[in-house]
Amino acid sequence: MTNLTLPTIPHDLFPSLSIMLSVLKLFIIPVGGGIPAGVLLAQAKGVAWPVTALLYLVSDIILAIAFEPVLRLITLVCGKVAFLARIGALLKAATARSASHFGGAGAGPLALIMIAFGVDPMTGRASALAAGHGFVAGWAFAISGDMLYFAVIALTTLRLNTYFRDPNTTMLIVLGGMFLVPVLVRRMRSRGGLPQGMQGAADGSGEQ
Repeated sequence: MTNLTLPTIPHDLFPSLSIMLSVLKLFIIPVGGGIPAGVLLAQAKGVAWPVTALLYLVSDIILAIAFEPVLRLITLVCGKVAFLARIGALLKAATARSASHFGGAGAGPLALIMIAFGVDPMTGRASALAAGHGFVAGWAFAISGDMLYFAVIALTTLRLNTYFRDPNTTMLIVLGGMFLVPVLVRRMRSRGGLPQGMQGAADGSGEQ
């Protein structure tokens, strides 16, 4: 009989469950530091970039499932308490101002994506809800913006790591940039040195 050998599956395309869970836990951390740490861990363990991106997408889906009931509860309570209703009105006004940075007063799909990119996916989802979008469309916009943010931070992290070859140094530099760049952009904005689109994207980028 002729022995048939099955083609082997590359390990980096299908890493072990424990490795994927470790990367996913870092991505779930509700601050920007989880992205560079997770990306560097995935690279160190030989995880392919499509799998890494998929794990970050899974973390966003987990966030959507966990945050949506909280958002709905806050919306319900704000509608029944006068003081909270006023706060809700102020938040809607802030959303309108954020949307205006991206080309108009209405919070269209592009504006909502850029709000999620510039601030965080939860703010993007809250803005989408205020604009009348439901669960699927609202989180689609929010996750799209957050995936763009992930791509920027991940590529920056990997590029810097090729120069420094030290994960700790790379992560500190990326984290420093994530917090310092928005401050510098706000100062430039106050002097009128930035286009409106860049101003809006940078307004909350240190909050991811």
